[in-house]
Amino acid sequence: MSNRIAVVPGSFDPPTLGHLDIIRRAAGLYDELHVLVVHNPDKEGMLPSALRLRLLEQSIEEAGIKGKVIVGVWTVGLLVDYAQQVGAGVLIKGIRSQLDVSYETPMAVVNNHLTGVETVFLLANPANSVVSSSLVRQVAGLGGDVSPYVPPAVVRYLEQSTPSDF
Repeated sequence: MSNRIAVVPGSFDPPTLGHLDIIRRAAGLYDELHVLVVHNPDKEGMLPSALRLRLLEQSIEEAGIKGKVIVGVWTVGLLVDYAQQVGAGVLIKGIRSQLDVSYETPMAVVNNHLTGVETVFLLANPANSVVSSSLVRQVAGLGGDVSPYVPPAVVRYLEQSTPSDF
């Protein structure tokens, strides 16, 4: 395993500017970055995984994020299994608040125990620290403007959808 390959997992439902900020910063730290749409059993998804993947790819490209960034979907098995398959020694998790630390820490400990894969927490940019995909879905579902919180690719998708889709 190499610490020069990292994985940024998330539900990305939908991708937000906070997600892009973490991806941009992580891409600058590692030689290869895998951005992975994963299924979170604790969350009810709005968008199908294939659409999240497409929106992420468009958003990363339009944001001009540099480096070797590979976007994929992982729906079966442990996240650390994927990390091992691609030779990643690190999982990157964006942290917005103490609640995120409390949620992510036990998973980080177990992931490291299972495979030796480390977890690195990147603190969210304060401008993005209150925005979550759940909040974006709620605001969009009520007809509100989410353009300050999501990349242009997501805005375009949402403009073509109806609030009842969220």
